[in-house]
Amino acid sequence: MAFVILDPCRNEKAAECVSVCPVDCIEEGPDQFYIDPDVCIDCGACLAVCPVDAIVEEYDLTPEQEVYLEKAEEFFANR
Repeated sequence: MAFVILDPCRNEKAAECVSVCPVDCIEEGPDQFYIDPDVCIDCGACLAVCPVDAIVEEYDLTPEQEVYLEKAEEFFANR
């Protein structure tokens, strides 16, 4: 499992999550930050510092939020 960054990040992009990630799996994309689901170790450090509550665990995604996991997978697939 991995964490996923949702829509509130699109308006904020605060980046506190980037500096606390122990495996450097969070990168800035054109519209928001993304967590690499293949690298994330599920530590929760990003979740604790997000000022807009934009980060959730993958298994907590609603069907409507699945698109954010897909966007992250696509973002990192093109790297």
